[in-house]
Amino acid sequence: MAAKIDLTLDCVNAQLLADFWKSALGYIDEPPPAPFKTREEWLAQFDLPEDDSEDDGAWLCDPDGVGPRLSILKVPEQKTAKNRLHIDVRVPGHGSAGERWARIKAESERLVKAGGAVLQEFDGHHVVMADPEGNEFCVAAASA
Repeated sequence: MAAKIDLTLDCVNAQLLADFWKSALGYIDEPPPAPFKTREEWLAQFDLPEDDSEDDGAWLCDPDGVGPRLSILKVPEQKTAKNRLHIDVRVPGHGSAGERWARIKAESERLVKAGGAVLQEFDGHHVVMADPEGNEFCVAAASA
């Protein structure tokens, strides 16, 4: 059996980033692991510092169970360097090049309204963007 991966994003504002990525990917808040009824109940089992709170992290999952889980964790330091790993948000790849580019542009515009920023456009191919904390990601068409 192949291993599964989670993607973990360090950030300053976990809830802001969680809201953005839920909008971007259609993800939902991941339910707490069984047998816990709440995330707070699950976190209580760990010996965490008293100042840690539920706002210090968010756990998101693909409601269809296909995509990787996202763990979004608050850290005290600001981002200081370019990401070595980024997320690609893929739109449907069928149709003409013009139709694919229109879908890429529409998705990047939707993500700007959700709090993202366009950094650079590669006309006809992909758009490099940043989430609300400056983490770079791309919007591109899925492989046909």
